[in-house]
Amino acid sequence: MKKTFKLEGLCCAHCAAQIEEEVRKIDGIESAAVTFVTQKLTATFEESGEREIIKKISKTVRRIEPDVELSEI
Repeated sequence: MKKTFKLEGLCCAHCAAQIEEEVRKIDGIESAAVTFVTQKLTATFEESGEREIIKKISKTVRRIEPDVELSEI
């Protein structure tokens, strides 16, 4: 399953790279890419456990950049 999320308030390319790197480490994530210019995160992951994976993505984003709002597109 492939989902795209808006990273509202992402203001630093370094943080975007950190988010991408850490999201890729989440169990069940097959791929992840953050595009700083569009402030989007695209992640491919197993459909089973979708809710839990999205929670982990959100927690990871908040840990790295607390002011960024994550929303599904």
